[in-house]
Amino acid sequence: MVAGLATDGFSMRPRFLKTAVVAIALSTAAFTFAQEPKCHVPANECVRQIRQMLSGRRYLGLEIVDLKPGLVVKAVKPDSPASHSEFKEGDRLIAVNGKPMDKATAKQFKETLAEARSTGRLWIIIQRRGAYKRIEARLEAYPQEYIDKVISGHLAQAHGVATAGGQR
Repeated sequence: MVAGLATDGFSMRPRFLKTAVVAIALSTAAFTFAQEPKCHVPANECVRQIRQMLSGRRYLGLEIVDLKPGLVVKAVKPDSPASHSEFKEGDRLIAVNGKPMDKATAKQFKETLAEARSTGRLWIIIQRRGAYKRIEARLEAYPQEYIDKVISGHLAQAHGVATAGGQR
């Protein structure tokens, strides 16, 4: 024992010093690992796949909260089909295209939207401040700006590539 500290048995170095060096080495390795890209597909292939996936899709632009039971609008995306259809934060979904949503889950809501993708037409009954209201909406294609933003975010996060407007 040196000055009340345990030694590592091979030298007179205090054991806590060895532990500190190992902790610093582990934290450096963790930092290096966290900075590595997470996607194993080439960036240009990711751009192609994301564009292909989102170009054919239509969306409503609602963020919903699953209250178990029932669904409430958490947010309405600006300049989305939902914002053009007068949805408001706090609206409770009662029915979508004739299917009851008052006890539905977010998964059931998404399935109902998927069924409507062929026509893109929705009629939704909501409850707002105790009153019921019918809202008609159309699913619309994702705007190019949104697709570019998704691509840019993926490339920055998963490939470590800084982009301008989602282009590589």
